[in-house]
Amino acid sequence: MPKSKKSAGPRFKRIVLKISGEALRESGSRDNISPQIVGEIGRQIKEVHDLGVEVAVVVGGGNIWRGASASLRGMERATADYMGMLATVMNGLAIQSALESLAVQTRVQTAIEMKNVAESFIRRRAMRHLELGRVVIFVAGTGNPFFSTDTTAALRASEIGAEVILKATKVDGIYDCDPNKHANAKKYDRLTFHEALTKRLQVMDSTAFSLCMDNKVPIIVFDMMGGHNIKNVVLGKKIGTIVTAE
Repeated sequence: MPKSKKSAGPRFKRIVLKISGEALRESGSRDNISPQIVGEIGRQIKEVHDLGVEVAVVVGGGNIWRGASASLRGMERATADYMGMLATVMNGLAIQSALESLAVQTRVQTAIEMKNVAESFIRRRAMRHLELGRVVIFVAGTGNPFFSTDTTAALRASEIGAEVILKATKVDGIYDCDPNKHANAKKYDRLTFHEALTKRLQVMDSTAFSLCMDNKVPIIVFDMMGGHNIKNVVLGKKIGTIVTAE
């Protein structure tokens, strides 16, 4: 009887998983946070954690509040952005609750001090938590207005020495145009940072993208809701679109 092939191990040791706030909301629901969706996200993160991968999570707040949109409606931008940062804290706590219900140890670290809710972000402490097998959830953005959570993901990935940013979306990769509007939209399997800039592809906002490019942190954009897609990406399967320096 032939011997079965030994399955390949994870491609990455330490990752930053970027999840949009909108991903936590069920389509058509009035609830900002779906316990079912958050539970599914927690299950997928646990799958990766069980592989021995060090996982940091950055979550957005768009399901609750968007600072940029509120500023367009007349609210002072800095105040609107601080409100958005608080929305990411609520989402981060929801993900923490889901993970700890699955017996995964977590720490929430916030860029805005709130001692009764979460730890303040300290780079070395975050790295030690990861080394000890805890999932670290970064909330409250960078702590500064005018910066997106994409920028937070790029900054934290650079700070903690993550090997990759996994940008979990509702689209299965990067296209040359909106696949929801154009039937002939072309999906890219692989891009360089230069190509993405030249083609004006909306991978991340410009500040986040520049950080990734300068620090050579690759980005993989993929559909999170594929059942086991976070694990599959970590195992090196060809899912989504990868953006690299070369």
